[in-house]
Amino acid sequence: MSSAAARALGLFRVLDDRSKADWSLAPGFTRELGLRAYREMKRLRVLDARMILLQRQGRIGFYGAAHGQEAVPIATGLVLEADDWVFPALREQSVMLVRGFSLDAFIAQVFGNSGDVLKGRQMPSHQSGKQVHQVSWSSCIGPQLPHAVGAAWAMKIRRAPSIAVGFAGDGATSQGDFHAAMNFAAVFKTPAVLVCQNNGWSISVPTSRQTASETIAQKAIAYGMPGVRVDGNDVIAVYTVLAEACARARRGDGPTFIEAVTYRMGAHSTSDDPTRYRTQDEVDAWAKKDPVDRLRKALMHERWLTEEDDAALESELTREVADAVNRVEALPAVPRETLFDDVYAELPWHLEEQREELMALHARPALG
Repeated sequence: MSSAAARALGLFRVLDDRSKADWSLAPGFTRELGLRAYREMKRLRVLDARMILLQRQGRIGFYGAAHGQEAVPIATGLVLEADDWVFPALREQSVMLVRGFSLDAFIAQVFGNSGDVLKGRQMPSHQSGKQVHQVSWSSCIGPQLPHAVGAAWAMKIRRAPSIAVGFAGDGATSQGDFHAAMNFAAVFKTPAVLVCQNNGWSISVPTSRQTASETIAQKAIAYGMPGVRVDGNDVIAVYTVLAEACARARRGDGPTFIEAVTYRMGAHSTSDDPTRYRTQDEVDAWAKKDPVDRLRKALMHERWLTEEDDAALESELTREVADAVNRVEALPAVPRETLFDDVYAELPWHLEEQREELMALHARPALG
C-alpha cells in the first residue's frame, strides 16, 4: 500500500484511548496551544448550551450546535493566519471567534438585532465577518467547497500568500459541488484545504448510505491530491494535520483533502429529533470519545491543568457567555431604513421614494 493510500485509509491520532499524547507525532503543539484550545472548545460548548436553551425558551428562532465536533473548528482557528479565508458549513462558525471576532456580535447574529454586522439579513448560525475573512454558508449542501477553491485560485493568480479553507459534512460528498471542487483544486493546484467533518449522519442519513468507499479521504487519491483521515475528536491531531496541509498550500504544492472522523452528540439543529434515526447506545459509545474531555485529560496528564483551574475556567466562561447574552438581548431591532442599504453605491430614485414611504408609514400614529 502506498503512503498516500495508508493515510487515507488509516486514522491519524495523537491521543490514545486513555487521552495520553504521543508528542513525537505533534512536535509543533505547545502547552500554550493546548490551554488556548481547551479554553476555546469549552467556551464553545458553554455558548452552544446557552443558545439551545434560549431557542427552547422562544427567545431565538434556530440554532445548530457543534456539541461533539468542537475540535475541528477550534484547531482551524488556531492554525490560520490573518489573511486566510474560511468558507464554513454549519458547525464551523466558531472559527471566527478564535480569530478575534466579538462574542457579542456573534451572538447578535443569532438574535438578528442591531448588534448584528449582517443587519439581521441571515438566519441564525450563518455568521460571517469580513474583518476575520469568514464567509457565511448558504444552507445548500456543498457549495462552500467550490467557493473556497475559487477564492484560492484567485489567490494563486494574484500571488497572494493567503490560503482558503472550505468545509463540508459527509453528506456534501454526494453533491456535484464536491466533485467539481476536488477536481478543479487538484488540476489547478490551488492553495486550498478542503475539510470534511464526517460525523456519521447527514441529518438522518448515515454515511454508509452516502458512499461505498471504505473512507471518504481515499476519494482524494483519484483526484490527484493528498487525502488524510484524522481523528476529529483529537484536537491535537487535527491541529497537526491542518498545519501540515496549510503549509503545503502556502508552499504552492496544491490542495489537501482532510476527512475528520467525529460525531454529532446532539441534534442536527434545534429543528431535529435525532432519536428518530439513531440509538442511544451509539451516542453513549461516542460520548466516551468526547473531544473536550479528551483534551482536558491530556492537559492533566501533563500537569498543564488542574481540577481547580478547570473549575475556575468553567465559572469564568459561564459568566462571560451569560453577560454577553444579557448585553445583546437588550439591544434594539435593526432600523427599518437599513433595508435599503448595501444594494447600490448611490440609491436610485425609486428606492429613495420607497424608503421615504416606509419611514412615513412607520411614523404614522397607530389607529385606535
